[in-house]
Amino acid sequence: MADTARFCSRCGNPSGTAAGDPAPAVAVEPLEYKIQGDNLQVARVRLKPGQEIYAEAGKMVYKTSNVQWESRMSGDTLGQKIWGALKRKVMGESLFFTYFRSTGEGEVGFAGTYPGRIQVFDLAPGQSVLAQRDSFLFAQATVQLNIAFVKRIGTGFFGGEGFILEKLTGPGSVFIHGGGDFIEFTLKPGEVLQVDTGCIVAFDETVGYDVQMAGGIRTAIFGGEGLFLATLTGPGRAIVQSMTLEKLRRELTPARTGGDERNALGSLGGLLSSED
Repeated sequence: MADTARFCSRCGNPSGTAAGDPAPAVAVEPLEYKIQGDNLQVARVRLKPGQEIYAEAGKMVYKTSNVQWESRMSGDTLGQKIWGALKRKVMGESLFFTYFRSTGEGEVGFAGTYPGRIQVFDLAPGQSVLAQRDSFLFAQATVQLNIAFVKRIGTGFFGGEGFILEKLTGPGSVFIHGGGDFIEFTLKPGEVLQVDTGCIVAFDETVGYDVQMAGGIRTAIFGGEGLFLATLTGPGRAIVQSMTLEKLRRELTPARTGGDERNALGSLGGLLSSED
């Protein structure tokens, strides 16, 4: 365990307990929240006295005056703070997190930076979920945010998320943001789901993640989807998004004249990469 870790990522025991000790009860007071909206959602959180959450910088929409906020780096020593900032930068997050604590009954609201939806995970002690990089919105202070490196070289090069995913470990509630609408799958053991690279929002740690060839060379050139598809293998839950930020940018570019421009000539220039 890292010196700053509050809970073991495997067994969920608080720091300071031995491996053979019985797991004590971990009491994490649940958050009171409400998510409003359709594709421009806002998460409204009611903070009780003493409750603390931390958020990605720039994601707050509003707060009541009795909610105190502070931007700081995680870690006790200077080295830990610098290392944590570097890891967050690699994950596409900001160097600083903003911490919110209320002196009484207070409220704070958060939203994503582009049209999409907010997904909530209520994690048990030691339970983890993997999410696309830069999807983190906010979480309870007991939730740990770390890098999850993709082990397979092919997955890292060709799987729209690259080598880096975000690993969120409980206990506590964590909120992430993705594009468009969400589709949720519950995969059985050995069941495989093929997804357009970049369209994966999050999946359980029990789900296998890899990238495979999409089919023959004719399909890759003329199908407009690229050479590779991400594959998710159960058991576990997986969430897919209907719109990615890169797709949105492509559709809104001034040079676009309409229609599907992912033709054969355009595909030849990007056979080894996905547009997402």
